[in-house]
Amino acid sequence: MNVQESYDDAMFAFSQGDFPAAIARLQAVLAAEPAHYEAQLALGMAWYRQGDYPRAIAEGHKAEQLRPKEQLVHTNLSLFYQKVGDKVTAEHHGLQARIAGWREDAQAAKSGTPAAPNATDPELQMARPMVPPQVIKMPEKFPDQPWKKAK
Repeated sequence: MNVQESYDDAMFAFSQGDFPAAIARLQAVLAAEPAHYEAQLALGMAWYRQGDYPRAIAEGHKAEQLRPKEQLVHTNLSLFYQKVGDKVTAEHHGLQARIAGWREDAQAAKSGTPAAPNATDPELQMARPMVPPQVIKMPEKFPDQPWKKAK
């Protein structure tokens, strides 16, 4: 079994709520490939779901070392620190997550690519603003409302 298959198995276990199995499989993935960012990130969340917040924080910081400017890393760390009651550090990572999001938006605007990875999904197109914005003309008079009684 290759690393990707092992990671997929770990994520399946995670999705089924089998966190001990997910943790064991993610640790095996990281033993084979220590720089596997997705596995490192998921390992922190698996420990969080197990209720072991100190381990979640430790694994979250390992993910931060792999991608220090990644929004999801800081979002997770903020959540983990909130659970242990460290509000100051939670707010710090929350701010870092917001800054990372702004950075991604700015880079997307520079390159002309959509900021969100699903922005080109046709099912999501209706949620995007129209470019250029269309002017909608409001009627001058609204029709009578026959269900209302005249006074």
